[in-house]
Amino acid sequence: MNKAPYVPKMRLYREWLREHRGLEFADYEALWRWSVTDLEGFWSSIWEYDEFESPTAYERVLAEPRMPGARWFVGAKVNYAQRVLRHAARAHAAGQPAIVAENEQGEVREIGWPELQRQVASMALSLRELSVGRGDRVAAYLPNVPETVIAFLACASLGAIWSVCAPDMGTQAVADRFRQIEPKVLLAADGVHYAGRPQDRSEIVAQLREALPSVQRLVVLRSPFAARRLPADLDFAQALARDEEAVSRFEPQWLPFDHPLWIVYSSGTTGLPKALVHGHGGILLTAAANNKHGDLGASYEPNSFGERFHWYSSTGWVMWNAQVSGLLNGTTICLYDGSPGGSKERPDWTVLWRFAARHGVTYFGAGAAFYANCMKAGVDLASCGDLSRVRALGSTGSPLSEEVQRWGSAQFERLGTPDIWWSNISGGTDFCGAFVGGHRELPQTPGRMQCRYLGAAVEAWSEAGEPVMDEVGELVCTRPIPSMPLYFWGDEGHKRYLSSYFDVFPGVWRHGDWLRIFPDGSCVIYGRSDATINRHGLRLGTSEIYAAVEALPEVLDSMVIDLEYLGRPSWMALFVVLRPGHTLDASLEARIADAIKTAVSPRFVPDQIFQAPEIPRTLSGKKQEVPIKKLFLGHPVEKVVNRDAMANPQCLAWYQALARKRQAA
Repeated sequence: MNKAPYVPKMRLYREWLREHRGLEFADYEALWRWSVTDLEGFWSSIWEYDEFESPTAYERVLAEPRMPGARWFVGAKVNYAQRVLRHAARAHAAGQPAIVAENEQGEVREIGWPELQRQVASMALSLRELSVGRGDRVAAYLPNVPETVIAFLACASLGAIWSVCAPDMGTQAVADRFRQIEPKVLLAADGVHYAGRPQDRSEIVAQLREALPSVQRLVVLRSPFAARRLPADLDFAQALARDEEAVSRFEPQWLPFDHPLWIVYSSGTTGLPKALVHGHGGILLTAAANNKHGDLGASYEPNSFGERFHWYSSTGWVMWNAQVSGLLNGTTICLYDGSPGGSKERPDWTVLWRFAARHGVTYFGAGAAFYANCMKAGVDLASCGDLSRVRALGSTGSPLSEEVQRWGSAQFERLGTPDIWWSNISGGTDFCGAFVGGHRELPQTPGRMQCRYLGAAVEAWSEAGEPVMDEVGELVCTRPIPSMPLYFWGDEGHKRYLSSYFDVFPGVWRHGDWLRIFPDGSCVIYGRSDATINRHGLRLGTSEIYAAVEALPEVLDSMVIDLEYLGRPSWMALFVVLRPGHTLDASLEARIADAIKTAVSPRFVPDQIFQAPEIPRTLSGKKQEVPIKKLFLGHPVEKVVNRDAMANPQCLAWYQALARKRQAA
C-alpha cells in the first residue's frame, strides 16, 4: 500500500478557506494580514476547521477586542482533556501509542490511548475523592514522565487549575511560586535521576509541605532514589490503579471557554515570579492556530508518517506544555526524562539523538543551546542510529545562529535528508504560544524565523512607538490573541499585568525582545530587551538571584546580566559588592554558586563572578541592569545611561573598562 503524499497543514487550511469561506490569498503575507485584521473571521475559521465542539453555541468570537481583557467565544464550553481524549479510538485502531517514554536508566514505557484514558479517569476520580474540584489549585513538583502528563489531564478534566515546577528547582524558588496560588493538593516525586546520578527529593518535598500551609493533601510519586519514605495521603500507583469498570462512566467536564487551565510563571526583574493564568479555550484555539505552522499531524492520518513528536524540556519550561499539546492533534508524544548532555563525568550530546532513532521520532525539538552544544562537541549524527524518519527540527529558547543551523542541515544531508525543515520559533511562557516561527512552504534562511504567525499582529517598534521594517525594534503585538493571560493570580486591579506588558505602549503588548522583520517577512530575535534572564529558554527574574546571593553575610549588593544575543553562547555575569575586609576568592565563589543552586536552580549559576566597587543605581535606587547589559553588548556609555539620573555615576568607569576587556578578548 503506497503512502499518500505529504500535504503541509498550512496548504490544507488555505484550501479549506477557499472552499468554505471563498477566501483566496496571493501569498502568505496576504493570509497573515487577513488573520490579524479580521480577528473574528480568522479565529472562527480555526474553530470550524479544527472541528471544535461545544454543547452550547458561542455568542460572538471576540466580545471585547482590547488588551488586556479581551473576551473570546463567550458562551462556548470546552475542556482540554476532552480535546485530547477524543482521539483515543482512532489512534488506538491505527496501532499508535499516546506516549512513549524513556529515562536515563534505559527504561522504556509505552502507554496506549485506551490506557491513557483509563489512567486519566482514575487519577481524576482519586483527586475528586481528595475534594479537588473546579477552581482548586493542584501544585506539582514532578519530572518529565507520563505520570505528570496524566495528572495534568486529570486536573483539566475536573476543572482544577494545574501548576508545575521541575524537581531541579530549589525549595525557595518553588515555594515562591506555589505559595502565591495556595494549592489544595501537592503532587510530588520523592526522587529523580538526572545527569547520571540518583537525587533524593524527599527532604525538599517535606520542606515544601511545611512552606505551603494551604496544602491539605500530599500525593507522592515514589522512586527508588528517596532517602526516606514520606508519609502521604495517596501514592501515584494507587491513584492510577482503578480498573476499566470503575472509570467507565467518567467524562471530562464541559467548562466555560475562559475557565482557568493552568498557572505558569514568568519572572520579571523585581518581586516574586508572575503567576500567569491561562484559560482552556484560549490555549486550545492558539495551539490549533500555531499547528498550521508546527505542521504536526495525527498519528493515524494517512500522510502523518505515524507522527512521533519529541521536544526536549523539563516540566519547568513552557515547552513541556507544548510537548503535551501534541496529544491535542492525536500525535504520539515522546518524553525523555534525564540530561540531554550525559553527565559531568561522561558528557554525551548524542543521548537525545539516539533516543529519537530508537523510537522513530518524526519531529525533533530542543532549545537552540542544545544544537550549539552538539556542534561544539563534534556530534556525528550518522553514529546515532536510524534518524531517517526525522522530517522536522524545532528550535526555540534563544536565537539559533546561522552557523549552528547550517551544521545541522549538513548533518541531515549526509543522512539522506537534504530538505530537512527547521521550525525555529519564538514566543513565550507569558501567552503559551509563538509570535514568529516556521512555515514549511516558505524559503529557509539559516538563523532566521520564516514568518510571523497567523493571528499574531507582531511588529518591530521604535522607541517612539512607530513600526520599523528591516531595523531592530521592540517586539510588540498590537491585537489580542486568545491565549494571552486571563490575569495574574492575586494581582489586584491588574496592576502587575499592566506594568509587565503595557507600561511602555498602552494597549499594545510589549514582549521584551528585540526583533527585526526583513522585507521578505522573515524575522530575527536578538535577545531580551529588558533585564529578565533567558537562560537557554528558561526565564528568571533577577530578583530571585539577588535574594539567594545577598543572603550571604559577605555580600552587600549584587547585580546580574545575561548576554544571550543573536546566537552567541549565553554568558551570564554576576557582580558582587562585598563587605569591607572580604575578597572574592575561590571559596566564596563556590558558596555563591551553591546558594544559587540551592535557592533557584543549577541552571542559573553565572559563568563568571566579579567583585565590583559598587552596583550602578538610579537616583530612586533601582539597579541599572539594562544599561550595563547594553554596555557589555558594545553600546557607547553615553547612549545607554543618563549620568544625571544616577546615584553613583562614578562607578561606570569600572564597568566600561571590564566591558572593553571582554570585547577585546
